[in-house]
Amino acid sequence: MTATRYDRRMYAVMNDRRAAAAYATVTRRRVLVGAHIVLTVAGVAAWIATVFGPGYGPAIVVAALLLPWVLLTGMLNGSTRGLLELRGRMLDERQLVERDRVRALAHRITLWLLVAVVCVAGSYGVLTDEPLRAAVTPVLVGMLAAHWMMPLWVAGLRVKDDLADDMGDICEVGAEA
Repeated sequence: MTATRYDRRMYAVMNDRRAAAAYATVTRRRVLVGAHIVLTVAGVAAWIATVFGPGYGPAIVVAALLLPWVLLTGMLNGSTRGLLELRGRMLDERQLVERDRVRALAHRITLWLLVAVVCVAGSYGVLTDEPLRAAVTPVLVGMLAAHWMMPLWVAGLRVKDDLADDMGDICEVGAEA
């Protein structure tokens, strides 16, 4: 299949290196992933509070968190060069294998997170004799968010530094000696 105009445009967006300094190092990418996790948890918690709680105050929190969350999502997608967002026909074989690895690892992490949530909820129910009906929907929403975002977080943590940057560092070290 040939690349469509949409494919070419998304490839250009995902490979735009103008913001590369923000995610050029492993430490910076870890900070981005951590910040994205914090914003995701806060946004999901605020959304749950809006839907299931009294008042609409948390809706303002959701609205306030949305723009920084979207910007961080874009930066993470840029750091992976669109590994999870581009169609398969726009990725080379190495990227397709890496995307499969990221998805498999994210699936395993989400599985164990789900097992932990089930164990905690079951233990709570046994120890307190309280019905868990009120907590089921918020927990499911939280797990859905984790399942949805986990591949992006894993990809952001697994991405390697650009070889060109590494070669530049090697050349600079060689020039100093």
